[in-house]
Amino acid sequence: MNVSRDSRPASAASPGELPAPTASPPQGAVPAGVRSVRLTELRGAGVRPRPLDARALAALAANPGCRRRALLDGAGVDKAALARALGAPAAYGQSQFAIMRGHAFEARVKADGGTELLRLLHERLAPGSEPPAPDAVATPDLSAAGPEGRAARTALALRAATEAGDWALLDHPMLAVEVAGSPAYVEPDAVVVHPDGSWTVVEIKSFPMIDGSADAAKVGAAARQAAVYVLALEPVAGHVAARTGRTVRVRDRALLVCPKDFSNLPTAAVVDVRKQLATTRRQLARLTRVEEIAAALPADTTFDLRLADDGRTATRPAEELAEAVEAVDAAYAPECLAACELAFHCRTRSRQQGAVEALGRGVRGELGGLRTVEEVLAAAAEPAAAPGEPEGPEGPDDPAVLALRRAAALRAEALAGAAVPPPRTEEPGCH
Repeated sequence: MNVSRDSRPASAASPGELPAPTASPPQGAVPAGVRSVRLTELRGAGVRPRPLDARALAALAANPGCRRRALLDGAGVDKAALARALGAPAAYGQSQFAIMRGHAFEARVKADGGTELLRLLHERLAPGSEPPAPDAVATPDLSAAGPEGRAARTALALRAATEAGDWALLDHPMLAVEVAGSPAYVEPDAVVVHPDGSWTVVEIKSFPMIDGSADAAKVGAAARQAAVYVLALEPVAGHVAARTGRTVRVRDRALLVCPKDFSNLPTAAVVDVRKQLATTRRQLARLTRVEEIAAALPADTTFDLRLADDGRTATRPAEELAEAVEAVDAAYAPECLAACELAFHCRTRSRQQGAVEALGRGVRGELGGLRTVEEVLAAAAEPAAAPGEPEGPEGPDDPAVLALRRAAALRAEALAGAAVPPPRTEEPGCH
């Protein structure tokens, strides 16, 4: 279900047992303390940062050119509350009933120490082999204080399970992944450690798998989420391999567990995430660093809603918030409506500006250098220049302009030759 949890009970392990971070900050990066101060200013003093989950990261990676989302997500701004304050609330999300049903199904899959989950794993990844006995599967405690502590506890549990060479089932481990220069914490439903040192990501979803297949769009979204988890596991695998001397491999095939047909019985399918993994890695690498985006903003820019005493009502004028939001460039596309809380606000602004992006990425790519609807209509209506006359800014050989003029000519020809049928004078009677 990929439900993010803020914290769990503190662990009894001492800090010295947790693995120390090995990554060093990139050259020229803003110090973490300075960056956190600036992000706190953008978010608002006293406002807790909203954590990112794998679904949001997958959507962010699908649109890396949107500096607005990169900054808001990197600063931990609550985009849903911001959209409501702007008067353009998001119209999507799971109902409370669907969330409760998903929790109940996940609990059933993981019952009895994950016996059913391990059976499905063997059935799909190693047909014919016997799954391990419940008492042969380790289920380490991943409790720790805060996401950083839980991520460190997860790394320690993965190292111990891999070094032991036994089966292990990690329930809701916490993983860290860098997004635009800022750490984000994601939480897969489960990770299974195999005796051979390989790790498998498990995604548990509540949509049905009917006759062995599920909705392609939902499976694709689950594959993109699983790719984020695989990406987050890779540096941990490198760390574990260096410490244990074993070959550690994060499998590029995830296990998707769903209800079978119209029942509540679990079934599973293997999903190849190699394509999604390559795309996510490339797109996240393209994201502009959060501090670079923030440095280009006016010093007084903030997205603080100035909540009232009830903690929910925004008191800051919508005009001020809109000005702050518009200070950051966005890359709107119709696909954003299913992935971003600010999509309705961005769509309204895109339509007001007549931007061709509102028509879709495919149309935007076909139109070349034409950026607005007005430019498109003008290029289609402009007749070809006579010999010796200067051409428009697009040039005489621009394929987009030539295609538009050809389409306009065909449309005019079709309308001119269309014959209107005469009205019927009498209708045949019914017999």
